[in-house]
Amino acid sequence: MIASTYALIRVSTNKQNEARQVIRMSELGIATENIVIEKESGKSTARTKYHKLVRRLKAGDTLYIENVDRLSRDYDGIISEWHKLTVKKGVNIKILDTPMLNTNPENNDLQEKFMQNILLHVQAFQAESEWQKTKYRQAQGIAVAKASGKKLGRPRVVRTEAEIQIAKQYLNREIDLDTALAMVNLKRTAFYNLCQIVNEVQE
Repeated sequence: MIASTYALIRVSTNKQNEARQVIRMSELGIATENIVIEKESGKSTARTKYHKLVRRLKAGDTLYIENVDRLSRDYDGIISEWHKLTVKKGVNIKILDTPMLNTNPENNDLQEKFMQNILLHVQAFQAESEWQKTKYRQAQGIAVAKASGKKLGRPRVVRTEAEIQIAKQYLNREIDLDTALAMVNLKRTAFYNLCQIVNEVQE
């Protein structure tokens, strides 16, 4: 069976841009269809795209990742995923930021394997440590914002009286949906949300 090469790219939120990582992986000659982009926290247990990729990987395949924290954000998770991929599935892992961790099934040097194992555990510790620090700083920021009276989250959208009246007309079947959408100049989802609010107020 022919071995394949894949890349895993993970960003924690939709606001983060994966373009830099994509370019980096593409420059290695990895086919676009084999570059898996996951926009989800490494602490998430869902990680649908990652688990789908793991199921595709077979012995002899190579997986490129930028850093070990792409496998998981916590210490135990990184060690567990590394063992699953390299030992149980026989996948070769290439770490762009830490080439010393690159696996090589033909390497029988016990000392080198020992040093790689130490480095893996050190980086796994650093990954979880950084994640905990980030969460702590976020919690502090939220606490400070609340203490100062700042409102968190998206600002509430205020609808005009004209928009409310159009929603009422639609709910009362005085106008159809297309007419209502044209009059309020809103997307369908936003208009439905408005109608739901108006309907709840009327009840």
